[in-house]
Order: sequence, then structure tokens, then C-alpha cells
Amino acid sequence: RSCEMSAAGVNGAPESGIVHTRYRQYQVVGRLKPSAEKGTRKANIFKMNIFAPNEVVAKSRFWYYMSMLNRVKKANGEILQINEVYEKRPSTVSTYGIWMRYDSRTGHHNMYREYRDTSVNGAVSKMYLDVAARHRSRFSNVQIVRTATVPTDKMRKTWNKEYLGKSVAFPLPHRVMRPATKAFKKNFVARRPRTDFTN
Repeated sequence: RSCEMSAAGVNGAPESGIVHTRYRQYQVVGRLKPSAEKGTRKANIFKMNIFAPNEVVAKSRFWYYMSMLNRVKKANGEILQINEVYEKRPSTVSTYGIWMRYDSRTGHHNMYREYRDTSVNGAVSKMYLDVAARHRSRFSNVQIVRTATVPTDKMRKTWNKEYLGKSVAFPLPHRVMRPATKAFKKNFVARRPRTDFTN
């Protein structure tokens, strides 16, 4: 029985070609701990938008960037607030531009990518899968610099411009008609089912 289990059943993910949103956007606010002994009674407050699978990883990435950019360690700092950022219109398809930086075996590379999705979280999830496939780069080696919604007249990538035409359609010629309920299901019918609707 265990040998017949599919790979999707083992991983717990449904069998489909859809890229599921693995990463979420968090807004993390933190600062250096105020200390009268060290002369840091008035510490600057820093706010970052970080993409991570959960809050634990988001806090870890926040301290990674704080140590690199502002020389503030986790031991000497504190997180004031962490919130998840949700999409305002999750049912509208938009083009998202992602400015990112990744570390390869030879050096550091800056890159710009464009993805069409209903949310920035889905676009970032596609970006991580794409960079992992094309450049063998892991999540820890990728640093997102900026994300933005790209208008149609400023799109750069050719594979996204194919969807801009007004006459773009996705026909579904092969449809298998299913009964609405089990009461209408029949094992034998007088004629063959029609599945080709091209004519």
C-alpha cells in the first residue's frame, strides 16, 4: 500500500501544475536596545518587508539584514512588531517586478525578473523556484531588494508581453461532461459522449 502512494501524497501537496504560494510577506519593525551604559538611549527604528515561509524565518532574515546593513545583532536588539502583509486585490492578475541579488559559486549577481500572478507572494514563490532551477541558488543565497507592480507599458520581458493583447483567449476544446450529482450518473448510454467542442 505504501508503494502505491504517489509523490504528491507523500509531500502532502495536491497533484496540479499550479505554483502554490509558499512565501509570505511580513513587515518587521526592530531596533537596537536602548542602553544608558552604551549611550544608545535613543535608538533608530528600522522597518523591513521580508518574504519568508513563517514568522520565525522572517525574524531570522530581519536580523541577518540588520547585522549586514546596520551592524545590529540579535543579542543587542529587539523586535517591536511583526505583521503579515496581505494582498488588496487577490483576484486580479498583475505583473510584478522583482529586483533581487543572489550569490553563486563565482560571485554576486544583480537581477531583475517579472512574473504575472494574483499576488506578490505568488510572484516571489515563482521567482525562488525559477532561480533555483536556472541558477542553482538556494533561499538563503537570494536577497530581494525591491518589489513593485509593473504597468503594461513598462514591461520588459517578452514572455509576459504575450498576454497583453485584447484578443488573447485560452480555449478549452476538450471537455468531459460530468453529472451534477450521483443521481444523474449512468453506466450505459445510447450514444458516445461528445468531448470535442472545436466545431
